[in-house]
Amino acid sequence: MDASTCFRFCVGRTDLHATRLLSDPDAPAARPLAEGEVRLRVDHFALTANNITYAAFGDKMKYWQFFPSGAEGWGCIPVWGFAEIVESRCAEVSTGQRVYGYLPMGHYLVVQPARVNRHGFMDGAAHRRELAAVYNQLVFCATDPGYDPAFEGQQAVLRPLFTTSFLIDDFMAEHGFFGAHQLLLSSASSKTAYGTAFCLSRRDGAPRVHGLTSDANLAFTHGLGCYGAVSTYEQVTALDPSVPTVYIDFAGNAGLRRTIHEHFGNALTYSCSVGGSHWESLGSGGRLPGPKPELFFAPAQVKKRVAPPPEGWGPSGFEQHLGLAWKAFLQTVNNPSQPWLTIRTARGTEAVTAAYQQLLAGRSDAREGLMLAL
Repeated sequence: MDASTCFRFCVGRTDLHATRLLSDPDAPAARPLAEGEVRLRVDHFALTANNITYAAFGDKMKYWQFFPSGAEGWGCIPVWGFAEIVESRCAEVSTGQRVYGYLPMGHYLVVQPARVNRHGFMDGAAHRRELAAVYNQLVFCATDPGYDPAFEGQQAVLRPLFTTSFLIDDFMAEHGFFGAHQLLLSSASSKTAYGTAFCLSRRDGAPRVHGLTSDANLAFTHGLGCYGAVSTYEQVTALDPSVPTVYIDFAGNAGLRRTIHEHFGNALTYSCSVGGSHWESLGSGGRLPGPKPELFFAPAQVKKRVAPPPEGWGPSGFEQHLGLAWKAFLQTVNNPSQPWLTIRTARGTEAVTAAYQQLLAGRSDAREGLMLAL
């Protein structure tokens, strides 16, 4: 591909409905490699509601800084996917290797490998050094124990989300579930939410997990079997308001948040904001009854757990704990008699644009995972 046929898919930073194709700054024809750099060719990537959250919090959480668009007012949404090393001027990294990690919605990415080992490397590019390290690691597929070429779609769609699910479960258990008898999860059909419910369902002593979802996704969510109970959003006010409750908000809907805070009042022991699948209804948590909503930032919990014992598990301990949970989750998701996820693939700018707009409008199928390529 020459520079004229290599693009990055970008969206309006203040109007997520607006999309634009910009020339790929990392295409071979656009820039030669400097000493120590490596060029990746993006193969395919997942697109989920989590990516909409990245866009919705793009400025606040610095997601736009990972892959700068170079155009005022436009941002490139980070995605998780697979790429091949097609050019290298780094002695420690050879061409032909397949990697998994955080990528732009585009054709190419130039990285500056740092801390290279048999498992992968960190992108040490100057503009990424101050960003969360968990997003800067690229993993060699050949040495990744969780990699299966037959399930690349499931890995790209679910693994980043499940890591967040695993960390929420760990955070809640670490704090004794804030004394709650019930954990209320919004957007319960979303992949991060049901991953969290799965982890909690395997933990002894965890409170009952109650999922909230739309009427359209009620049967699917109930059929997952990882929730103790499932209700529609309209049924929230019928729940017992005296039960000590933690609210884990995956929807980001300000109106729903207010309804829950007003309904449970002082019985709400903790309110946790994770995602923004209902991005158009995002709002602040100011002047609400009960506890002030706290933003859950997964990299902070990772930093705590990769610390040396006794404070943390250490890097290898963290990978071991997460790996065991991931394998159990993937086995359940891929149950041939009742799979939780079907992968749909599409290629080309029109297909990517259509998939993005459908996801933005909240019309995605909870049973489906998207693997896309430009």
